[in-house]
Amino acid sequence: MQRDGPKPQNILTLMICLCIICCFFLVANVNAQMSPKDDPNISESKNTPSGSPSWGPPSALPEKFDWIQLISGEWLKGNLKVLYDDKLEFDSVKMELLELDWEDVKQVIGHKLYSVRFEGPMTVVGSLKVVDDKVFVTTEKEVLEFDRGRLISIAHGEPKEIGYWSAKISLGLDIRSGNSDQTNYNASADAQRRTSESRFSIDYLGVFNKTEGIETANSQRISSYYDIFKTRKFYWRPVFGEYFRDRFSNIQNRVTVGTGVGYHIIDTPKTEWDITPGLAYQFTQNSSVEPGQDTDNSTPAFVVGTNYETKLTKKIKFNASYRFNIVNQESGKYTHHAVAAIEYKLTRMLDLDLSFVWDRIQDPTPEADGRVPNQDDFYFFFGIGFDL
Repeated sequence: MQRDGPKPQNILTLMICLCIICCFFLVANVNAQMSPKDDPNISESKNTPSGSPSWGPPSALPEKFDWIQLISGEWLKGNLKVLYDDKLEFDSVKMELLELDWEDVKQVIGHKLYSVRFEGPMTVVGSLKVVDDKVFVTTEKEVLEFDRGRLISIAHGEPKEIGYWSAKISLGLDIRSGNSDQTNYNASADAQRRTSESRFSIDYLGVFNKTEGIETANSQRISSYYDIFKTRKFYWRPVFGEYFRDRFSNIQNRVTVGTGVGYHIIDTPKTEWDITPGLAYQFTQNSSVEPGQDTDNSTPAFVVGTNYETKLTKKIKFNASYRFNIVNQESGKYTHHAVAAIEYKLTRMLDLDLSFVWDRIQDPTPEADGRVPNQDDFYFFFGIGFDL
């Protein structure tokens, strides 16, 4: 039985807009950070890095490039994109976009302004040079010297918004005809805005299927979060949100908004494992319910997410993520979303993506005719990804 309520679609739209606006507001306004002058672990360098014989590279290096030296002694020129989670993204002039383990980089000489995040937390903007276990940041007034072990991340310091963003789109399609006509297609997209002190992420996953002209699957999920880096291991997630709909699971709309923290369990150049517990509020609108039942339910939720990523080879990455929500009985008691994916790098901008998705609702809400949706949905995706 359908019931007229206080326009849940308007509530849904408001909550989604509020979540996204909060994320962008926090990204633009997080400025509460420590001043370099207040940190006793920082010293003003007595000798500028350029005057020190330990810098090594010849003075004739063109200034329009960034330069890095590997521990093997090799020098690369290009553009330093970002350093995060001990992985340096470097756009080499000859070898295109590289992802290097930070432990393999001996020296860095930047020609632009960079925003450099250190444990404290504290962010310094200036020209950047890294030599062995020291980091030198030259501001307008002074040259500051830091221990390399305190470095959390590096991002562009110039006020160019496009430099903070990265994105990827993956598309898959399977069409069959003959004894039966079937069309399966899926789409996923994700975008990230990364600075030296924060990270904003939003991603989308859609699954569609038609068999003999009849729709048999239609699932859409949008997730977003915002992180503030505190130390090399710990970060705060002031806001996260998710929108989900799947009418074949009897979910017309479901919105989750919450807050939490994050911790790096494993953080090595090749492997990362994070965990992010949090508390949230969840609103669910069912497509149909049995007579006498309410279509709308809301509940507090305990949410735990974890993500594991490892580099199998130079071109192959494996990623597994799992998130579960503990909610009240009317909202399903327990739900989870699990993804395992393999990414094979074909070219600089083109990937081959293989993904397996498992969604589960412990106690699905029966529909008006008494039918109870299945607890589990499984998907296998094959697609081509485009790095933007």
